[in-house]
Amino acid sequence: MPFIRHHPDDDVLIARIQLVGGTQVEEITVRGLIPPGHKLARRALAVGEPVRRYNQVIGFASRPIAAGEHVHTHNLNLGCDKGDFSRDYAVGADVKPPTEPQEATFLGIRREDGRVGTRNYIGILTTVNCSATAARSIADHFSSHTNPLALKDFPNVDGVVALTHSTGCGMDSEGLGMKILQRTLAGYATHANFAAIVVIGLGCEANQIKGWLVNSALSEGHRFRVFNIQDIGGTRKTIEKGVALINEMLPKANNVMREPCSAAHITLGLQCGGSEGYSGISANPALGAAVDLLVAHGGTAILSETPEIYGAEHLLTRRAVRPDIAEKLIARIKWWEQYTKINEGEMNNNPSPGNKAGGLTTILEKSLGAVAKGGTSNLEAVYEYAESVKVHGFVYMDTPGYDPVSATGQVAGGANIICFTTGRGSAYGCAPSPSLKLATNSALWQRQAEDIDINCGEIIDGNVSIQEMGQRIFQQILVTASGEKSKSEQHGYGQNEFVPWQVGAVM
Repeated sequence: MPFIRHHPDDDVLIARIQLVGGTQVEEITVRGLIPPGHKLARRALAVGEPVRRYNQVIGFASRPIAAGEHVHTHNLNLGCDKGDFSRDYAVGADVKPPTEPQEATFLGIRREDGRVGTRNYIGILTTVNCSATAARSIADHFSSHTNPLALKDFPNVDGVVALTHSTGCGMDSEGLGMKILQRTLAGYATHANFAAIVVIGLGCEANQIKGWLVNSALSEGHRFRVFNIQDIGGTRKTIEKGVALINEMLPKANNVMREPCSAAHITLGLQCGGSEGYSGISANPALGAAVDLLVAHGGTAILSETPEIYGAEHLLTRRAVRPDIAEKLIARIKWWEQYTKINEGEMNNNPSPGNKAGGLTTILEKSLGAVAKGGTSNLEAVYEYAESVKVHGFVYMDTPGYDPVSATGQVAGGANIICFTTGRGSAYGCAPSPSLKLATNSALWQRQAEDIDINCGEIIDGNVSIQEMGQRIFQQILVTASGEKSKSEQHGYGQNEFVPWQVGAVM
């Protein structure tokens, strides 16, 4: 069949293959060229009439649309109110009763405090951009590319990574931006995928080490060491000290063994990037099916990217187990509306040019597909950026839509593995948490298989169901959490993708 229909009441069909003018589809004559993943009208639509996909409004006809015509940016938008659309939040309407817990295991790394990691790294963090070069130099000393024998005696250590950033000074030391940065760094410093951490500051920055330790309730110990470049006496001495500290940490870090652990110890960050018309049909709902399986086994999944669930948040409030959870999500949506307004933007700056080229027209359409990553499980909690995720089950974390920033917040919150759907072919990986890539279409899989872990395009091809693919994804999550390297790990992604959310004035 050359098209996909989500719901009997939808006004559009999705082209499975390129459709040319004159083709007959559902007794409709195609008018002009319809690229794969793009929409064609099932019926004539008048100006201002709502257009439905997934049985949800994705926009309004900006000019008359004939049956069989291509529906996209030239004839579909958010309407004259530019996003002032109403949503029925129906708090708790779709909450499901609890089900019998299921059991599955993976080979995890159990820490002294009972937390379980999926990887075993030593990390180098920086309080400020000024100490980034020294941190990178220390990590390079242990890199397999520059020093292949550095870790030969420590086979249980996955590597030494420097996670640097571009901020830490020129900012309000008491402001929201500083709170977010310190919360992010604290989340990484205590992450279960790190066996040990070294933190390097400059000495005079706004983000002072001592203040950060107090604010984050952290203190030095055998697995957590901090110092400043200015106190040590410069770059060379800093690098020497960092290398020496890590050499001290390596034997203990290596003294671990993977053991069977409950899937309840998996916290999964959900990401999508380079989305297109198939994202909401294949990879996203398949990942949602995997999320439901993980939650049924006691695990946790974090949905994020608030600008990319905008207009579909009512599908989440309906699943909120308590009114205050829904209210917190709605409050974050309103915060984003104000935040973009004061920065002279609007929430419909999404989709990106690549998204539109792939068939996504409005933020409503993109968001409806993005929310599908969250499956159907109850919404148990809503967190702010980089907050520690304590609740098991399906939760939401407020983050930007920019993938590295969003995933950084999820990992800071405790995500020990990431699943990342892509239709256009995003290049991304994450340290210290492995990232699995899920292709939405087989053409991407064939073109970029070296970067992709699972081909969800088989759903579009008619070879597997969403539920079958969800089971496959869930099994791959367990295998990856047990130590099998993802494609992005094989390529060495992870260090450059640490991008804390920078909010507020740069001064």
